[in-house]
Amino acid sequence: MAEDSLFPAGALQLVEDEEGGIRFWPDAVAAGDAGRWFAELRDRVPWKSERRPMYDRVVDVPRLLASFRLDAVPPGLQSLQGIAAAVRGRIDAPFNAVGLNLYRHGDDSVAMHNDKLHTLMPGQPIAIVSLGATRRMGIRAKAAPRRAIHIDLAPGSLLAMSHASQLRYEHGIPKTRSAVGARISVVYRVRPGRHLPD
Repeated sequence: MAEDSLFPAGALQLVEDEEGGIRFWPDAVAAGDAGRWFAELRDRVPWKSERRPMYDRVVDVPRLLASFRLDAVPPGLQSLQGIAAAVRGRIDAPFNAVGLNLYRHGDDSVAMHNDKLHTLMPGQPIAIVSLGATRRMGIRAKAAPRRAIHIDLAPGSLLAMSHASQLRYEHGIPKTRSAVGARISVVYRVRPGRHLPD
């Protein structure tokens, strides 16, 4: 699939690669829609807290999580289909899964990481829609020179990352001491059947 069909004009190019790289649309979603979707998801998603092993101990994941198959979105969460339609208006990909992260305050975060490639369809992008408060994302090259990018993910913004970019870059949302409100990231992926949410 040609890069131009994956990423229509209007995006800021942050990283180049053979699959479209990392691109950013600061205002992909109208403010009114972004506010309405944030309120619905914050109040209706069955958010879960998780614990994960890290080094020699098990720790709380510093945010709340949820995930769904796009063909099995629970009643009351139809906005996930509306957001998916907005994403598909910019990115031509057969998204079949959505993951959500609720960052309740500045202490919630996600460490620098790349998505696990074995859980993704090769050649297909990852799309992140931000709702609620603005948070800063760091994007950093894994190899020298260790290029770093910092971008403010405002409500209604869309970030697309190619599958190939996960090999060369990592990304994360650091903690902040600034007074910030809640933020939800809505992340669309193309997963093989065995990695679709239950």
